[in-house]
Amino acid sequence: MKLNCANFDHNQPIPGEFAFCIPDPEKHVALGGNKNPGFSWSDVPDNAKSLVLICHDPDVPSKPDDVNQEGRTVPADLPRIDFYHWILVDIPTDITQIRAGEYSDAITARGKAGPDAPNGTRQGINDYTHWFSGDADMGGQYFGYDGPCPPWNDAIAHHYHFTLYTLDVDRCPVEDSFSGTDVIKAMEKHILAKANIVGTYTLNPDLAAG
Repeated sequence: MKLNCANFDHNQPIPGEFAFCIPDPEKHVALGGNKNPGFSWSDVPDNAKSLVLICHDPDVPSKPDDVNQEGRTVPADLPRIDFYHWILVDIPTDITQIRAGEYSDAITARGKAGPDAPNGTRQGINDYTHWFSGDADMGGQYFGYDGPCPPWNDAIAHHYHFTLYTLDVDRCPVEDSFSGTDVIKAMEKHILAKANIVGTYTLNPDLAAG
């Protein structure tokens, strides 16, 4: 199976229009376009019954102590954890592409609605739900796609893994407000094939300049 992205090449930077935040010379960050990237795929197994697309960042700091703090840097050797940016399930097998901006075209304060989504699909809750928990202006359930916003003082660029899975079931066995980890566990025994594209992103001006 092959997965292609219309907006960036494998292991290359993700453009700001697909990010939650973009660099700002005065405030470090500003809000980005937050569009979902466009994808197409081919060579899906004949016995596939549905597809799943997941985006996660495995480079998120495991401790928040230095994150976005003036005069400090998130060290490169800090242990990292996963952060899910998009969980899209029940993609019909007769669909072979997702257009840029089709599922997300801006930032929605307190999160986009879900789980029901276009084309009979469903979307899970991404990890901005936890990130903004307790925030009076932004707190809520964040369904669907919300793009990169790594710490502006992180010593490393982050890697965003977009992985397409084909399953042997019509409906991914998750219900209600499901998470990325819920889907990974639920589809474990149903995966027929998968394909992956990685995009990179940084808000650190020193890394961007390099």
